Amino acid sequence: MTKLRSGLAQLIWLVAALCALVLAVGALLVALDANRSNELVHFVLRAADTVDLGVFSRVDGIKQFRGEGADVKNALFNWGLGAIAWLVAGRILDRIVKP
Repeated sequence: MTKLRSGLAQLIWLVAALCALVLAVGALLVALDANRSNELVHFVLRAADTVDLGVFSRVDGIKQFRGEGADVKNALFNWGLGAIAWLVAGRILDRIVKP
């Protein structure tokens, strides 16, 4: 039972870290104004839109900036908070599940 709980805790942490990484890379791609017609860039941005869970959305997230550079600010702020939230939640769940 201990090995199962330990493995599950590692899986939870891995998923949370990967979701945080996707959000961070997505924010970086928006900030660098990456070519959105590129399939890899498009895939990462779609994945980031999925793992932001709507709460940390670029379009309708926690904080919405207006004016010049609003897209970049929205992505960096909201997806940055989302990445932090994934890491915190993953670590908390890891500690709860781990024996």
